[in-house]
Amino acid sequence: MDSFFVRFKNPLVLIVIVLAQTIGLAIQVQPSRTGAGPVGSDGRKMSLLRYWSVAIVTPFERVIHGSSLNVRHVWSNYVDLRHTREQNQALQLEIARLRQEQASFAEDAAQGRRLQALLAFKQQYITSTVAAQVIGTSGTDHSGLLYLDKGSVEGLKPGQPVITPDGVVGKLRDVFPHTAQLLLLSDPTSGAGILLESTRIRAILRGTSTGNVQIDNLMADSRIKPGEKIITSGGDQVFPRGLPVGVIESIAPDPLHQPYTEIVVHPAANLLRLEEVLIITGTATTMPAAAQQDAAIADAVSEENKRAADIISEKLPSLNADTPAAKPGDAPKPSDQIGGVPGVPNSGLPRTQPPLHPDRFSPGTTPSAQELKPGAAATPQQP
Repeated sequence: MDSFFVRFKNPLVLIVIVLAQTIGLAIQVQPSRTGAGPVGSDGRKMSLLRYWSVAIVTPFERVIHGSSLNVRHVWSNYVDLRHTREQNQALQLEIARLRQEQASFAEDAAQGRRLQALLAFKQQYITSTVAAQVIGTSGTDHSGLLYLDKGSVEGLKPGQPVITPDGVVGKLRDVFPHTAQLLLLSDPTSGAGILLESTRIRAILRGTSTGNVQIDNLMADSRIKPGEKIITSGGDQVFPRGLPVGVIESIAPDPLHQPYTEIVVHPAANLLRLEEVLIITGTATTMPAAAQQDAAIADAVSEENKRAADIISEKLPSLNADTPAAKPGDAPKPSDQIGGVPGVPNSGLPRTQPPLHPDRFSPGTTPSAQELKPGAAATPQQP
């Protein structure tokens, strides 16, 4: 018996390995009857082999990504210190400009909120987010899938929207305990409901196999121009309304689907250089307390600026330094009227001056008929 195992040791080892792989494949292909196990974005059960592979590879990806990120941050910090002063001055000027714009937009924002309250409009406000870092890709040049370092332990769920400070990025596809898979807008299987900001036209945004983002099934319209901004419409029940998506880059007829057009969109967020993202984990129809406080402060600043402008306008001197400013209710003086005609203000028009060289054709220089003598030469009257 021992000689049999010794003689056929290598074939027996090969048979055992093949049998173990076959049993493993049978276990992972068979669906779970208890309902437990990882679940994808479409409700399907993920294979155990894929689940184990992700669990094994994730720690190594995390270590490699963290090391490269630290080296990159050290070098970038050294380079950025050389331009900190110039950037600080530019940012100070930008802050001053934005404060002026905020004061001018506060009144419009308050009016918009009043109109929304009158129309009972339900706006979705972002209440909670989770920050995550990109730690891996699917490996292709035009990859539409990225791996994040946060998962279901942090409260992430499939289908949650993902954004950056610049705009929309995509949504979560598969969620694991400590990692999650991000489906970008540029992926062919991705889609989002959008709204053209100026024309208010609704459409669907989809990715292409080449990594571009375009609008499908939209009829030709002369109002749609390159450069128009695009925001989320909220109709897909995934992305909240009003998030920036991008701008229209080009418009061309679709040769395969006439009379539709092929509209290429330049995303607001740089989908090719993503490092940190935000996952929206909670929304509400009421404005958060912090946002309400900011809105109240903006309204107060707007009212204060308006009162200050009114006070300054009342104390400004008149155009003529010798003439005091007119008070409300005062009747206009004859000098402030055209030709002394009551009810017709001067409004800054020049007075009519007498002619330098009067002649008999000038108004007021012709003598009356009673003073005329037959055969006498007419002499112009002096003014």
